[in-house]
Amino acid sequence: MITGYERMIASRYLLPGRGEGFIFLVASISLIAVALGVAALIAVMSVMNGFRAELFDRILGLNGHAVIQGYGGRLADWAPLSTEVRKLPGVTKATPLIEQPLMASFNGRVQGILLRGMTIPDLMATKVITSNVKHGTLAGLVPGSNTVAIGARLAEALGAQVGDSISVISPDGQVTPFGAVPRIIAYRIVAIFEVGIYDYDKAFVVMPMANAQTLLRMGDSVGMIEVVTNDPDKVDTILAPIKSRVARSGVIASWRDTNASLFEALVVEKTVMFWVLSIIILVAVFNILSSLIMLVRAKTRDIAILRTMGATRIALMRIFMTVGTLIGGLGILLGLALGFSLLAWRADIVAGVSAVTGAQLWDPSVRFLTELPSKTDPAQVVGIVVLTLLMSFLATLFPAWKAASTDPVTVLRYE
Repeated sequence: MITGYERMIASRYLLPGRGEGFIFLVASISLIAVALGVAALIAVMSVMNGFRAELFDRILGLNGHAVIQGYGGRLADWAPLSTEVRKLPGVTKATPLIEQPLMASFNGRVQGILLRGMTIPDLMATKVITSNVKHGTLAGLVPGSNTVAIGARLAEALGAQVGDSISVISPDGQVTPFGAVPRIIAYRIVAIFEVGIYDYDKAFVVMPMANAQTLLRMGDSVGMIEVVTNDPDKVDTILAPIKSRVARSGVIASWRDTNASLFEALVVEKTVMFWVLSIIILVAVFNILSSLIMLVRAKTRDIAILRTMGATRIALMRIFMTVGTLIGGLGILLGLALGFSLLAWRADIVAGVSAVTGAQLWDPSVRFLTELPSKTDPAQVVGIVVLTLLMSFLATLFPAWKAASTDPVTVLRYE
């Protein structure tokens, strides 16, 4: 335990003495470098966590944790199969739906779309859509009324608004002596939604299940059953009892199968970014080491006098270890404040840098999400603080040992 006089000497050594301005400058740079390293780690880890969490919530909010897809895109016995799936322990929802890539046109503009047919109760239970309606209302989606809801980016690409009618083009049309004629049916837009994932907002067209079955000539069949469980990480185990039953009419694809490469890439990127940014802290720690070595050399006479006055080697080690650890600790506190400030003002910072440079730093078409996310993990913050404090402490050991090894006889022989 550090004593009162050791604490007093350590606090005096933190401030520059006569002719020690350069040492103080190096120590200040070390403190700032530690703060920048901690802030960068907290900001980047929080953004990476937020990116994964937002993608996970929004992708699975639309696609569920698994889907049972029928062979040939059709699942005829979906009703009894849905009942069996709902009875499985761990399954919270089994939703029949239709998904089919088609094309849509409006005023000469043509875009590829992903048509999704859902029953009205299931659509209203899909919070990721119902809570993100920007224009119009989903109440206008009525079976048989030829109405649709479309994504915000798709509306922009087509130049369409609520109340306009878009033409949905299906290649599965009538066969004539001159070839197949695509089916073209007009649908009125009653709502525009924005779920926050660019690819979905650019492609999704939602309509009642009955309308989709009529458009695609599917009769009473559906394309798939979307399954939601109480634990996405155990979805394969939860659905294992139904695999043999499903194999007769379709296949099971979990969220890992459809998005494995994306989430694995995020984990790799997060790990690499952590260790790369840790180098900033490592450089700062070396600055602490160098500043302490210079301080020990500048205070050699003071150290010798302290030794002659009865200061033990352990006491001297504690003094210089305290100085170095305090520099690291102050840097950590400053880094925490800076890191959380960056996260709080991240949107304004991105917008400001984009305005100054003229470059779009956050392009939704590349980043999937329409805004920069953030989710701070307290365990990660504690880990960053402990790692930085430990590295700062280790950097003090060699200078402290050199100070404790000072021979007062040799230093004061000619004083």
